[in-house]
Amino acid sequence: MIEQIPPNRLADWFAQDASAKPVLLDVREPWEVQTASVAPQGFTLVAIPMNEIPARLSELDPDHRIACMCHHGARSQRVAAFLAQNGFAEVANVAGGIDAWSAQHDPSVPRY
Repeated sequence: MIEQIPPNRLADWFAQDASAKPVLLDVREPWEVQTASVAPQGFTLVAIPMNEIPARLSELDPDHRIACMCHHGARSQRVAAFLAQNGFAEVANVAGGIDAWSAQHDPSVPRY
């Protein structure tokens, strides 16, 4: 089962394993990332659209903690499950996606 992390708890989830570089994997389409994005704060932001994940899996390190994010959480949940099935041990889904990020954590991020 994929852990669901609210945006305001993401930093704590990342901090649980200080040995690995945390990654926020944004699986939205490029136009969505241009519309609204988060500023990396203590993590690396990687943007790979959901449909490109299988072909670009080698760009991700299975030793890093990876939290997946999309608009509302459904696409990122599927990507997180895919990563877990492919040997990524520390994977979570950002519950509510960037919409929840804006509403709960950083209101400067536009909602769409």
